[in-house]
Amino acid sequence: MSNMPLDPAAVALDPETQVDPVGTGAAKKARKKFVFVRNGKSMTGLVILVIFTILGIIGPWIAPQDPNASSLDLLVGPSSAHWLGTDQLGRDVFSQLLVGTRGVMLVGLIAGVVATLLAVLFGVTAGFLGGIGDETLSALANIVLVIPQIPLIIIIVSQLENAGNVVVALVLAFTGWAWGARVLRAQTLSLRGRDFIEAARASGESTWRIVWFETLPNLTAIIASSFVSTVTFAVLAQTTLSFVGVMSLTDWSWGTVLYWAQSNQALNQGAWWWFVPAGLLVAILGMSLTLINFGIDEFVNPRLRLAGMSAGQMRKHGIRPRIGFTAKVRDLPRTYAHPTPVLAQQAAATSTPEPKEAVR
Repeated sequence: MSNMPLDPAAVALDPETQVDPVGTGAAKKARKKFVFVRNGKSMTGLVILVIFTILGIIGPWIAPQDPNASSLDLLVGPSSAHWLGTDQLGRDVFSQLLVGTRGVMLVGLIAGVVATLLAVLFGVTAGFLGGIGDETLSALANIVLVIPQIPLIIIIVSQLENAGNVVVALVLAFTGWAWGARVLRAQTLSLRGRDFIEAARASGESTWRIVWFETLPNLTAIIASSFVSTVTFAVLAQTTLSFVGVMSLTDWSWGTVLYWAQSNQALNQGAWWWFVPAGLLVAILGMSLTLINFGIDEFVNPRLRLAGMSAGQMRKHGIRPRIGFTAKVRDLPRTYAHPTPVLAQQAAATSTPEPKEAVR
């Protein structure tokens, strides 16, 4: 049994580092491409996000009732006629939430896409340009970074008569790209001096080809994480603005439902069905985006991938878990290539050969 510490950065339970005596390397490489999807956290988050996206598309069509239609069932709890009860005017709360899902997802996705594109454009460009161009773009990012987004949106929406979800999403995008740009700039500066970038320059590749085919593929995880974070913030910001009554009250969203519930003192009247489902939807969507972000972190960081394994999974892969200690590997030479070549050389140098029998 070997007590040599496992180097997660080198091994990380990667199928390519395992010895393949039966010729199943192609299948293992194929499985490696779907590591992110096989992650439990990311898969759960993706499923929830896809469900919300589908509801956002078909929600207004499958709503059982018109969300603006009043009835005589005033402030009635959940029933077969009204699955999530009614409000003070007899309007169906379930239909309001279904119709409002489209606005929430629209703001989140538009803000996420536009802000991510701006972050990639300014961050990667600043990292590669250097000099005055880098300083100018970095100063612009710092200025945008300190602009208060929520007060700015309140001012813009109050000045426009028909400021809808698209306007709010664009304002969130144009004020929310700076943080992602700073992270991408820092990572681009790190990649710019790597050997493969220098080799591409030496071979005569143009700068834009190096950016598109050498740099951006190595920034995919950071770009995806920035997109998810922006969508999360945009959803929370849109719900907050609707809740405080800044956005149009005729456009249904989860925040609009909470606004009417708070304005009519639903909590004091015991109408829990009026505000609890909307709050749960916001929490579930935020949880799904957070799980996707955790999955991205574990996908790009082998140490987190190893730390996220249960004790049973670690034993299955030959790792002996210990509390407070680095994970150990059993029978390392039989299953894996040596995780650290330097340690292999040191072990070979310090090993003493067994004494041979004297020939008589």
